[in-house]
Amino acid sequence: MRLLITGSHGQVAQSLAEAGARRQDVQAMAVGRPALDLAKLPTILRTVADQRPDVVINTAAYTAVDKAESEPEQAHALNCEGARLIAEAAAQRGIPIIHLSTDYVFDGAKPAPYVETDATAPLGVYGRTKMAGEAAVIAANPKHIILRTAWVHSPFGQNFIKTMLRLAAERPELRVVSDQFGSPTYAPHLASAILDIAAAIAGQAAAPWGIYHLAGQGETSWHGLAEHAVRAAGRTGVTVKAITTADYPTAAPRPANSRLDSSKAKTTFGVHLPDWRAGADECVRRLA
Repeated sequence: MRLLITGSHGQVAQSLAEAGARRQDVQAMAVGRPALDLAKLPTILRTVADQRPDVVINTAAYTAVDKAESEPEQAHALNCEGARLIAEAAAQRGIPIIHLSTDYVFDGAKPAPYVETDATAPLGVYGRTKMAGEAAVIAANPKHIILRTAWVHSPFGQNFIKTMLRLAAERPELRVVSDQFGSPTYAPHLASAILDIAAAIAGQAAAPWGIYHLAGQGETSWHGLAEHAVRAAGRTGVTVKAITTADYPTAAPRPANSRLDSSKAKTTFGVHLPDWRAGADECVRRLA
């Protein structure tokens, strides 16, 4: 199975390349700019033609949530228009696409974990452009799997756990928001599940196309995730103080509830991510 992965430097893209290298039946090719630029259609068409993938996995995205508030055009160009172009290029050759989306398409007002049929109502530019990207991919390629995930962390790139461990090495006290809840997702766990889904849809004329949630099992707050990571790293002398969202204002509003129900993916594809604690522990071990 040949996979074309967009966004080669992202956490999920690097995790997919790593996971693919361990599977004898997978050739995973992660291609980023300038060779594959989602703002430049000729590079997309050329790469798809050259690589001849069985499945395209689009992980490329504008993910600077706060910066997107002042750069809406740039966020839209990548998260919506770029997603549409890669989906169309795949569709022209009958290739299915797996497109990564986010918990930020929801407003966080629901008191329970979100399921795929819940109404979207993003709070900021990032969420709105990712929601628009979902619609663009669905319209451009009938062979689509939209995977919404949340709170991604890994040994690669920049992420919350990396930041907390760096700050824990510099400060005696961390102040972390405790009234936002979600489903932390370890990118290598996510990547393994994505490869299983890709194998299930590769070469299929008919498949259970649609939107799925895929995140770590269980739930916690940002404070809970920070405290777990800091303790797992052995930073026993560091205090992790709980604060409220109001105590830590940001340019972009965050959903108070980012919990995702991933049971549909388990029922349909048999994929099931481990508990978030297992992913956080493994992330800390690898970073150490």
